[in-house]
Amino acid sequence: MLAAKSEVQIDNEEVRVTEWRLAPGSATGHHTHGMDYVIVPVVAGEMTIVAPGGERSKAQLAAGKSYFRKAGVQHDVLNETSTEIVFLEIELKA
Repeated sequence: MLAAKSEVQIDNEEVRVTEWRLAPGSATGHHTHGMDYVIVPVVAGEMTIVAPGGERSKAQLAAGKSYFRKAGVQHDVLNETSTEIVFLEIELKA
């Protein structure tokens, strides 16, 4: 798998905003979210989520339709489609 690309856009005392780009065949790598966070899809698409135990699920993304998750989520995010996935991750520090 290729590595997903990330670019931190804002990082201050309150939030960290990162743009993630997953080309076809790329993945974020297994990670644990240390903060509550909001995902804002920039484009519509489908992500494959792999849980720590290897369980796989699909997540449908609609451009501009945000969702929230609590700290502690552990997963790998893969793009198994033929189109790029782009989303903003907003981590809440305060």
